[in-house]
Amino acid sequence: MRVDGTGLLAFCSNDYLGLADHPRVVEAFVAAAHEWGVGSGASHLVSGHCREHHALEEELAAFVRRPRALLFSTGYMANLAVVTALLGRGDRVFEDRLNHASLLDAGLASGARFSRYPHADVGALAARLVRPGTGRAMVVTDGVFSMDGDVAPLRELAAACRAHGASLFVDDAHGLGVLGAMGRGSLEAAGLDAVDVPILMGTLGKAFGTFGAFVAGSHELIETLLQTARTYIYTTALPPAVAAATRASLRAMQDEPWRRERVLQHAARFRREAATLGLRLLESGTPIQPVVLGSEAAAVAASDALRARGLWVPAIRPPTVPAGSARLRITFSAAHADADVDLLVEALARLPATVAQADGA
Repeated sequence: MRVDGTGLLAFCSNDYLGLADHPRVVEAFVAAAHEWGVGSGASHLVSGHCREHHALEEELAAFVRRPRALLFSTGYMANLAVVTALLGRGDRVFEDRLNHASLLDAGLASGARFSRYPHADVGALAARLVRPGTGRAMVVTDGVFSMDGDVAPLRELAAACRAHGASLFVDDAHGLGVLGAMGRGSLEAAGLDAVDVPILMGTLGKAFGTFGAFVAGSHELIETLLQTARTYIYTTALPPAVAAATRASLRAMQDEPWRRERVLQHAARFRREAATLGLRLLESGTPIQPVVLGSEAAAVAASDALRARGLWVPAIRPPTVPAGSARLRITFSAAHADADVDLLVEALARLPATVAQADGA
């Protein structure tokens, strides 16, 4: 990528499968733009919904093995839609402390009684679920946590929800396309189905390489969202060309499984080589590989040093991550080569003196 006129090798994109510039995806986008134009012109419920949207919803539902899917303009809007449409005063919502901001905002906006449990602590969640309460109960979690790269304990969460009569909503933005034998995400990897996890959200701007999001589930769920979710009803639909491009990326994702294998191999290669450097790596088997440096000054100094060597890895600082855990959030793509991974490790090997000096300051 070029940043301020300088060419840099980027390790900060969520384009995990390298599909954003796949020839078939680009060609589908261009062809659909010629046919439909570059905008949808209205919301889905007015005149913005076309056959490309409808076909994409059917294909996404089939991919994640759900009866129906509903497109949203962003993942943020999809998460707000689900929680605020299904919960209200008198209900309860339980969220992992490290959930994405959109999930936390959705819980707060719903008006339901809001409770955050310690990260991935199913025992603490169960202790909250067992307390008496009225109305409905929903447990909300990321499938893959965007800043740590770890996977939620989904089987255990599903069991806790069954035991206490709660529904489970999983945001699999960073798992879809990457995890599971067929790339169906963290639910497939955990061996869970629509009965275990009735509400699934996925974004299209990460492994799919395009833009937008969808919610998948039962006919009743999708009809409820279609009729009552304000972030669906009162916003402009995705451009049809984006829907067409996403249909092409979904086909490429299924036709080219080597992309999924390659990005996970890059992550594993990085962990093997970086383990010898004395850096603090978090437990992650996904393309998200954080290097925790502690102070904000250390993270910024490390990012600047990498940039000087032609690598783009921005520093992630509070409040995005907890105080004292500023980090480099390294993400890998199938578009990277093995040599790119080796170059990154070599550059990281030169960091300790610079990082220690900045941390001490």
